[in-house]
Amino acid sequence: MTTERAWGKRQFAHRARLALTLAQVRAIDDQAHAARTMWNLLHDWWTMLPKDKRSLAAADAAIRQARKDLDWLAVLPAQAAQAVLKTYFQAWRNYWDGRAEAPNFKSRIRSVMSVDIPQGRDLSVIRVHRRWGVVNIPKVGRVRFRWTRDLPVGKRADKDNRITGARLVKDALGWHIAFRVQTFEAAPEAHQGPRVGIDAGVNLPLALSDGNHFDHGRPARLPDKTADRDKWLNTKEKAKLLRLEKRAAHRRSFRKPGERSSNRLRSTYDQIKQLRAIATRRAVDWQHKTTTAIANQYGTVVVEQLTITNMVKSARGTVEEPGKNVAQKAGLNRSISQEAWGRTVTMLTYKLARRGGTLHKVPAPGTSLRCSACGFTTPGSREDQATFMCKNPDCGFRANADWNAARNVLHLYRIGHVAIPAAGRAAVRRARRVKPATAR
Repeated sequence: MTTERAWGKRQFAHRARLALTLAQVRAIDDQAHAARTMWNLLHDWWTMLPKDKRSLAAADAAIRQARKDLDWLAVLPAQAAQAVLKTYFQAWRNYWDGRAEAPNFKSRIRSVMSVDIPQGRDLSVIRVHRRWGVVNIPKVGRVRFRWTRDLPVGKRADKDNRITGARLVKDALGWHIAFRVQTFEAAPEAHQGPRVGIDAGVNLPLALSDGNHFDHGRPARLPDKTADRDKWLNTKEKAKLLRLEKRAAHRRSFRKPGERSSNRLRSTYDQIKQLRAIATRRAVDWQHKTTTAIANQYGTVVVEQLTITNMVKSARGTVEEPGKNVAQKAGLNRSISQEAWGRTVTMLTYKLARRGGTLHKVPAPGTSLRCSACGFTTPGSREDQATFMCKNPDCGFRANADWNAARNVLHLYRIGHVAIPAAGRAAVRRARRVKPATAR
């Protein structure tokens, strides 16, 4: 007996590196600056107008008139300008719904340079080589990009499988294009893999309850103020980064308060950003490969529900009550931030869903201090950062601390102690605030 599998549309993004000439870089930079300025002008126009005169039609008319009056705004394609308007209105909707802060001014230094291409038909993507493809960028022309994934182009493209748009994004390593891809695929069958609990740590990034683990291929060390802050860089790159940071500090000492940075100082900052971007790219690559391997092998993955923002709070304290071990806590916070546990969980969530697996979260308190053999929590069980030794006289279980925590994580799921999502907790709080109707 066979059962038909349900089919449905799936949307995902694919990011590729662009190979641009100097003229193309200048053209896309001008478009990105125009898009940022368009956002700022739209924000000023929106906040100055009375509420009864604010509307989408009035904003669209103002944008069209601005592109006619200002030549440097006209370098931005009309569709990209409409995308700025759409994004701005969506930002206000997110603020009204309580999902984000109110839209604000985008500064030239801190904002990410980007240009949206909302229409997929304007791209005309063609694969010209095993490693290279060509894409058409409005008002720029044909541009090469690295082909690292099969895309629905040419004869493979139809109304269900196609590229719906793209976005140009610039980081310290240059311009990239993020394609928005829509495909029509069959719903995955239930994953028949085993269950596994995962404990995320600093010394051992991912420890699994079945004894497997995933590390960065480096020796474990305790996080402190002298901890390696750039674990993804090799020896030469670390030495270069240290040399650039000293050079930047020396050149910054000559800058007076309120004075603009010199060209040499900005050049040094750019070199530092490039090394940081290389480290980030290597970290994301490791996360993608690791989460893919986990999603392929296991059908149910259980992780801790961590509040990372509370975990990386500073221990500095106040003037009246200064904190203790501030430098050590700062080093630990940097190590936690570099591991990017939230990004790992996000990758596991969608990769498991695409393979028919599921991800569950359990409460985090006590998982690292409880013995996974007898279930008791006794003081002094953590002999050091890496070893767990149960102090229960009837147990004496001894194992790696991260592996012990991973076993506790899986056990909490097996007994049904699953954490309630944030949306569910909010619904419970709202239900508790509602007063029961009194009988008349």
